[in-house]
Amino acid sequence: MQLKKSKTYKEQVEILRNKGLKINDSGNVISFLNHVNYYRFSGYFLPFISKTDKKFHEDTSFEQLENIYYFDSELRKLIMGTIDEIEIYLKSQISYYHSQKYDAEGYTDSTNYNSKHNHNAFLQRVSACIAENQRTLVVKHHMNNYGGHFPIWVLIEYFSIGMLSYFYRDLPNIDKATIAQNTYGVNYQVLDSWFRCLTDLRNKCAHYSRLYYWIFTALPRMPQGEKYIPTRRLFAQLYMLKLMYPDHKKWNEEFVKPLAKLMRKYKSDIVKAHIDFPYKWKSMLMYK
Repeated sequence: MQLKKSKTYKEQVEILRNKGLKINDSGNVISFLNHVNYYRFSGYFLPFISKTDKKFHEDTSFEQLENIYYFDSELRKLIMGTIDEIEIYLKSQISYYHSQKYDAEGYTDSTNYNSKHNHNAFLQRVSACIAENQRTLVVKHHMNNYGGHFPIWVLIEYFSIGMLSYFYRDLPNIDKATIAQNTYGVNYQVLDSWFRCLTDLRNKCAHYSRLYYWIFTALPRMPQGEKYIPTRRLFAQLYMLKLMYPDHKKWNEEFVKPLAKLMRKYKSDIVKAHIDFPYKWKSMLMYK
């Protein structure tokens, strides 16, 4: 197959019109496409396109799709701030536990991991992590004063959420179980699944990927006693964030309330079913 030829903004508008999208002002569409790649924007068409004739459903307007795009963008920012808080908490909990049990550089000892652990690969990732941050004052300080030795509570601050997940996953089961119980009162299989979901969710937000009408690969496990049954749409990820967030009052004030405001702002354009938001979603996310 030959690659498609590049289309002008005017041609892109005509493609949308031919697909049945309601466009009141082509100038507004061109201005939007000048800032947002057509290919990126086209992901938001999916729930509004017929699978048979590939046309937009009747009365689907550019303004609705544009607003859904902005809703998605604002939601990503809200989620990113929330994940930051969770990440800081997890780094604190894991580094404290590990340093208390194995000492400052216990992470360099291959015997402190499970049988699936590839220690050479792990140390290479640690070295890459240090190299990426070599210009920071903290790294320079430890290179100059401690011969390049880093205690876990310093090194872990430079771990990405993916690296943190990798580190946790390779710990012995007894350590994973203790950390999971100490932090969230769950078993380590639950926290393992949360780490996978959190890594995926954070990466999607960091790379400005679409959350609206997205089917997530990883499914968060629910702790024993939780009645909510997760799906692969967005709400399950948010419910997981609720269970992982360390401060219940702050969660209500800095996530649920801003989310409710966002939902009200775009209520005329978004479809709750597209992100699997239950009827009583707010009460489900709110801590009493």
